[in-house]
Amino acid sequence: MADTNEKRLEAIKSLEYIEDNCILGVGTGSTVNFLISELHQVRHKIKSIAASSEASTQLLLDEGFMVEDLSSTGSPDLYIDGADEITKNFHMIKGGGGALTREKVIAHASKEFVCIVDNSKIVDVLGRFPLPIEVIPMAKSMVSREIAKLGGQSELRHDFQTDNGNLILDVHNLTIIDPPSLEKEINNIPGVITNGIFALRPANAIIIGNAETTEVINNT
Repeated sequence: MADTNEKRLEAIKSLEYIEDNCILGVGTGSTVNFLISELHQVRHKIKSIAASSEASTQLLLDEGFMVEDLSSTGSPDLYIDGADEITKNFHMIKGGGGALTREKVIAHASKEFVCIVDNSKIVDVLGRFPLPIEVIPMAKSMVSREIAKLGGQSELRHDFQTDNGNLILDVHNLTIIDPPSLEKEINNIPGVITNGIFALRPANAIIIGNAETTEVINNT
């Protein structure tokens, strides 16, 4: 479990990627919350902001930023977000906070994607963290049966609704050997909005927080 200092270090390091007149995409989660609290340092560089969740939007508003819809901002120059798991191939599982669809939309639209994580999130193979899948309510049972054919065990996230009004299935017992292929296969199941594998649009850089320092790995 990362301590707050590691998360703050990751967040502060990511500020270096924000250039003048930046259209910024902001993700969701505990590490991103530290980013939002530090954005005042580069306020003068930010042209506009799009956020991936209502929670992040509210935090940004509380910090005095105006948040715009992605349709208004256009393609962000930079998207900064965390991950629940990430490999050295820059493939991720995201969506522990339930914002995976909006996160994936902004990541896909952005010119650069910087992922900020602590060292415990680095894995060799994705799948230890349950894979979130956003589904429309009427499809939850059918999607669960299709996921079972892939070897996964789906669990409905109780008392939770996404910002889009949908449900989340958390899938256990998947060992994800080929993330891009599985991402596409699950997304092709009718009723699936999207799943939490981020491999078709991987990160451009990973900022890894350790006790007192950060490490940057670039996707070259």
